[in-house]
Amino acid sequence: MMEHLLTSEAISALLTLTFLEIVLGIDNLIFISIITQKLSVQHQKLATNIGLFLAMLLRIVLLFGISVVVQMQSSWLTINTSWLKTNINGQAVILILGGLFLLYKSTHEIFE
Repeated sequence: MMEHLLTSEAISALLTLTFLEIVLGIDNLIFISIITQKLSVQHQKLATNIGLFLAMLLRIVLLFGISVVVQMQSSWLTINTSWLKTNINGQAVILILGGLFLLYKSTHEIFE
């Protein structure tokens, strides 16, 4: 039952996600500490705790939402032309949007 979790692909994916979570956590800490410097000392700890809780909650909700969309294997849209025949599902939408975002960010960085 759990054999597929002990494959090299699953372990490397887990390590990659763990590394990304650590980087995002550090990024959240730095951003929240910069923002809370403008508050009084009394409110800084409360604002930091609320900010970290909301960041964690938002990350969990977004991961759950993405996992639901990616698991949708039924076709949302069928394209059937003379030169292109394909079905678009939730996983394809996420991959297309992610690719477009990466193209935009890289182009933006090159020309900035």
